[in-house]
Amino acid sequence: MTWIIDGKNALEIGQPLVMKTRFAIVLCCLMVAVNGQIRYSIPEEMKPGLFVGDVAKDLGLDVKRLVSGRARLVIDDSKQYVELNRNNGHLLVKERIDREQLCAQRSPCSFGLEILLENPLEFFSVTVEIEDINDHAPAFFKKEITLETSESAPIGTIFLLDTATDPDVGLNSLQTYNLKPMDHFALKQHTRVDGSKYAELVLQTPLDREKNSEHSLVLTAVDGGNPPRSGAVKIRVTVLDANDNIPVFTESVYRASVKENTAPGTLIIKISATDEDQGLYGNVTYSFTNLDDTNQVVRVDAQTGKIRLIGIVDYEVVKLYEINLLAKDSGGLSGTSKLVIDVLDVNDNIPVIDITSFSGKLPEDSPSGTVVALINVQDLDSGKNGNVNLNIEQNVNFLIKQSPRKYYTLVTAGTLDREKNSSFNLTLTTSDEGTPSLSSKKTIVLEITDINDNAPLFSKSEYRTNIVENNSPGVSVWTIQATDADTGPNARITYYLVESEISGSSVSTYFSVNADNGVLYGMRSFDYEQIKEFKIQVRAQDGGSPPLTSNATVIINIQDQNDNAPQVLYPVQTGSSMAAEMVPRSADVDYFVTKVVAVDVDSGQNAWLSYKLQRAMDRALFEVGIHNGEIRTIRQITDKDAVKQKLTVVVSDNGEPSRSSTVNVNVVLADSFPEMLSELTDFTGDKEYNDHLTFCLVLTLAAVSFLFITCLIVIMAVKIYRWRQYRMYQSNLPVIPYYPPCYADSSRTGTLKHVDNCDVYMSTDLGKNYVKYAGPNTLVRLNCARADFLLKEICCDDDTENNYTPPTSPVQPSQQDIKAKQLSMAEFQLTNAIYFCASYTAL
Repeated sequence: MTWIIDGKNALEIGQPLVMKTRFAIVLCCLMVAVNGQIRYSIPEEMKPGLFVGDVAKDLGLDVKRLVSGRARLVIDDSKQYVELNRNNGHLLVKERIDREQLCAQRSPCSFGLEILLENPLEFFSVTVEIEDINDHAPAFFKKEITLETSESAPIGTIFLLDTATDPDVGLNSLQTYNLKPMDHFALKQHTRVDGSKYAELVLQTPLDREKNSEHSLVLTAVDGGNPPRSGAVKIRVTVLDANDNIPVFTESVYRASVKENTAPGTLIIKISATDEDQGLYGNVTYSFTNLDDTNQVVRVDAQTGKIRLIGIVDYEVVKLYEINLLAKDSGGLSGTSKLVIDVLDVNDNIPVIDITSFSGKLPEDSPSGTVVALINVQDLDSGKNGNVNLNIEQNVNFLIKQSPRKYYTLVTAGTLDREKNSSFNLTLTTSDEGTPSLSSKKTIVLEITDINDNAPLFSKSEYRTNIVENNSPGVSVWTIQATDADTGPNARITYYLVESEISGSSVSTYFSVNADNGVLYGMRSFDYEQIKEFKIQVRAQDGGSPPLTSNATVIINIQDQNDNAPQVLYPVQTGSSMAAEMVPRSADVDYFVTKVVAVDVDSGQNAWLSYKLQRAMDRALFEVGIHNGEIRTIRQITDKDAVKQKLTVVVSDNGEPSRSSTVNVNVVLADSFPEMLSELTDFTGDKEYNDHLTFCLVLTLAAVSFLFITCLIVIMAVKIYRWRQYRMYQSNLPVIPYYPPCYADSSRTGTLKHVDNCDVYMSTDLGKNYVKYAGPNTLVRLNCARADFLLKEICCDDDTENNYTPPTSPVQPSQQDIKAKQLSMAEFQLTNAIYFCASYTAL
């Protein structure tokens, strides 16, 4: 149920207003809305800006809701007669409304509109009824009506008069006709089915042409407005000679129907009237009396009575035509009838899809049932021809829901994934129920906007790559790439190194990664001998909010280069002393002379060592094992063999290119130490020996002499002290006036960390307990058992004495010991000198 508020008297028409009008103005402010619909009633011709109604109050809405919901009007008509003030919720007149122009004769006259709110989507129906005001006076189509009648016309003869037209409706339309004077004629008024009124002139008294051949009358049409308006036309009645019979139509009312959009020229109906008179008075002509608008649609043939269509009829504009027919003979007598033409609706209007609200974008995380668009479908046809259906073509992600008044909502039917479908071309199809059915399509493009729902992904969880050692700092090691299924900032990937430590240092001191392209760089030159493998983690982070990350492991293997030459551990080469190996002249074939011990800190084939003799005074006497470095005799020693043999052994690795080191091995062929010592005294150096070396040797001998005396005193004091403490254990041991320094520590710490076994400096023939003596610049062999004992006496303290175990096999020095010995060469030489002196004194 809807209440109508009458606001017609709110219009200022420049006339005094009575109390009733004021009361109507008060009523205009009252309205009751039921079922979400409101209805206002206003008079036509209101000035723009005048108040129509308080929408916010009548709908129970807060004014803030109108502003936040961006309230707007959706009006079916192309013209917008009213407007909405969102700030106060008032509906105001925007354009002057002419009811006659808007609705013609249709009553009641109204137009509908919807108030649309967003966020959330709501709409309310509003109907504005336009009430007629008396702004038009009745008017006749002609300025003068000419009638002819015979003087013999009987009393009661009827003359059909032209109808006056008044665009107003209701009481403001034409209500009555007045005739002056009324001496011979009276006025008879009639009302048509559509409510329009027309008048007939009725002869009341006989006419006498000889007395008065012409009568002048005034016909006045008056409407029911307050005050009333009127229009007049002059009627001129000419009295003719006698014509006793009037034309008579075959039917009092003719009915015909025509389909809209029928082609012009189509015959609608044929009318006929008869006149019993003969001759001139029997000729009948046909015409229409209300020719204001009808003559633009149909035309009658005056002679044949055929009525044809000359214009376009449109059911949506006019559904029925009512035409007054006039049959007139030559004598001036006429007969009347009526023609009613029904316009039949055909399905000639295609449904039109109107997208009322559509943003074009939708987030991919929108839940099922989210409204995508509000759609309105219009079909101007009636009945089944105007019933429409709206569907969406082949898309399971969306569906159509119907709302009141041919409104539809397009909603999601499931979850959306932009990575699968970034956009949808939605084709909307609407069709009516006419025969044949008419349809139309409209395609809208919906873009699915991205959210950060995908983390960057690496193709592998672990990558492996190689880099050759000794690389240049800043070299590119590897390019790691991740992909992100998102788009825009959510797919912008930045790369980071996951913080960790490598050998106590931050990973960033070894590697860096380009944040934009994932290129991994080495920040320093790598040494295979120090670190053989790096295991780092790279993190990929997208630009979403919050960001998503993933990690990948990169294993970097350092490839070895042949960048280290073999290092000879034994025999030790010094610049100021010489070592010699004694070989008895009675040595058998394959007699073990010594062994060259070398290492290569490289790996793989770069560390495979081979040994060969580069130069020998007699090549037929000795050979070196190509793989083990053992120097052995290959034949019996003869008297022709030189006593002093100098062998140069070349140690080569298997790298590419190969690196090598050389070592000189001095061999003395002698059967006794005195003989060997005499030979060693005359042992000369090679050609490279210079005067500078001799000067250094003299200084060394002087220093050795001083140190020897100092060490002897210290050794004797230590020995006496230990002899007293351990006299119970040492009572059976002979007093040794010297201590072999071969076990002295060569490091700078002063702590015994490594014991050099005698076998390092001797052959592996441990069963022979003899001492090899050398001069001031040579190394001698000690009795191993005796040396081990002296080591225990001199080097071991109270905590380690009882735990000491003499070495039983050769010990290969570690890499650290090698470097320590190289760094302490001067101390080592000094130790050898003391050792030589001590050995010489003992002998």
